[in-house]
Amino acid sequence: MSPVRAALSAFDMAKLGNRIRLERVQRQLRLEQLSARSDVSRSMLSAVERGEKVPTVLVLDRIATGLGTSIARLLGDEARSRVVVLRHDEQEVVKDPGGWQRRILSPVLPGVEFELMRTTIGAGVDAGVFNPHAAGSREYVAVERGTLKLTIDGTPYLLRAGDSIYYDGDCHHGFSNPGRGDCVYYLAMDVADRSQSGHGTTTSRHNGRRQKQRR
Repeated sequence: MSPVRAALSAFDMAKLGNRIRLERVQRQLRLEQLSARSDVSRSMLSAVERGEKVPTVLVLDRIATGLGTSIARLLGDEARSRVVVLRHDEQEVVKDPGGWQRRILSPVLPGVEFELMRTTIGAGVDAGVFNPHAAGSREYVAVERGTLKLTIDGTPYLLRAGDSIYYDGDCHHGFSNPGRGDCVYYLAMDVADRSQSGHGTTTSRHNGRRQKQRR
């Protein structure tokens, strides 16, 4: 089994599953619909919701993307204060057995789908390709240390310490570290409301991109 964190208790697994189910039901989505949106099998989604399986970070991100939200909302509770301080030991950290981890630096706020994270990818590690968010989503990346290979819809961008990049979030985006040491980068993600984004248009546009890439 590939854990999201170094260790999850049965209670944590149940809490994660219940949170995913709640977010799905609030959006009036059946398991089949979320499966289609997230590229995660129905059986896997059902097992995660029941607390029987712990998804990898990539799978959890795909579930969050399918729901139109962030990993932070699936793991943490909403903060309703005007000022929120997250001490280092209070921040959620999700670890992938493939050799990378994500530290969530932003609080979960009511009605706000924004996430600020600090990611560390080990030398030679490929964190995988993440699914497109809804049209209108935005992502910003700044590299603190090492070398990051960011691939956007098949086009690679090599970023080094001090470099930054912006891209529309409705794209396939992959992160890998081609260097010999750890790569540390910050990512700010502003997720648009899928129900208001004309999702069908986005899908069509991605199909067009893929067709161009095949030519």
